[in-house]
Amino acid sequence: MILQDALPYDIHAARPLPGVQPLGAASWLLVDEAHAAQMAERTRLLAHRRDDVLRQTATGDAAAAELLDVVLAHLPAGYRRGPDHVIRPDGVEVTLRQSDPLGTLGHLVQEDLCILEKPDGGAEHVMTGAVLCFPAGWRLAEKIGRPLTAIHGPVASYDDNIARRVQRLFDGLQVGRAIWRFNVLWYDDPALHQPRSESMPRPLSDPRGAPFLRSERQCLMRLPRTGAVVFSIHTFVLRAPVRAAAG
Repeated sequence: MILQDALPYDIHAARPLPGVQPLGAASWLLVDEAHAAQMAERTRLLAHRRDDVLRQTATGDAAAAELLDVVLAHLPAGYRRGPDHVIRPDGVEVTLRQSDPLGTLGHLVQEDLCILEKPDGGAEHVMTGAVLCFPAGWRLAEKIGRPLTAIHGPVASYDDNIARRVQRLFDGLQVGRAIWRFNVLWYDDPALHQPRSESMPRPLSDPRGAPFLRSERQCLMRLPRTGAVVFSIHTFVLRAPVRAAAG
């Protein structure tokens, strides 16, 4: 069981969908008290279930390579960079493999990372690559290569109005002006890797009795060279009741 002690935000400050706000000076990538345990789980999943947690389309090479460069430029305190490797805060050395940028990223940071690009003449952004070790009720294989509305098809609240607003948000996202939001999910099972097919919706847990809260800190940022949008997910799982971190 891999749990955090507290959230770095107040879940009672939720906003109407899509609920985004500027990231501002806050760190894009985080290191928290579950870092070592989450990274060990990521290593296990990439070793034994790589096809489930890492996918890339034929058009996603350039954006994936750029994302690795951007992450390396934004590593939080506690990371040590070498010429061909990075030492994580837990002391594990990660070899930088330019031939496998998403695989390298999966071993490097706690965040899951999804890349979305808008094809020439296309109406929507399409997921062209992702390393997703900790899905909360969805499967990467069912989302890769699909546009935003299809990705969110099973989400009842993702109606035509929300879809238009989200696409405008993606279109208007500016380099250097990342935005973020969070969600709140109640679970009976604290496992981080919880894939589920679109044909099998996740049964909802009663917030009044569920023993665990799962919350994703989701950030959106635009890459400067390719213009691709990165959707990052930092997953928190805590015992209920949940408290916010001081400060």
